[in-house]
Amino acid sequence: QVQLVESGGGVVAPGGSTVLSCTLSGDWEFNLYEMEWHRQQPGKQRELVAEIYPSGNTHYANAVKGRFTISRDNRANTVYLKMDDLKVEDTAVYYCHGPYWPQVWGQGTQVTVSS
Repeated sequence: QVQLVESGGGVVAPGGSTVLSCTLSGDWEFNLYEMEWHRQQPGKQRELVAEIYPSGNTHYANAVKGRFTISRDNRANTVYLKMDDLKVEDTAVYYCHGPYWPQVWGQGTQVTVSS
């Protein structure tokens, strides 16, 4: 059974940093799969924030480019999202996702940026 388990998040001051992690359970060759981070801001639809391909290439939404960094540890079946220079508008529930398993999402982790 495929499961994505997230950790991290919480309350962060504007300009601060935090790291989210997401681990894939099950007997998968994690290095073969694209992984993504999405977020859902209050009152808005879920949106793609960052993605990382098996090659290690990355892509970011314009709103987070230069502030967020997605990375992966294939030995640990884990994808990370390092979030720097956080803004109030980054407040959202963050989800990890692997497009190979379209119906599978992490449980979501709340990030609140507030002074």
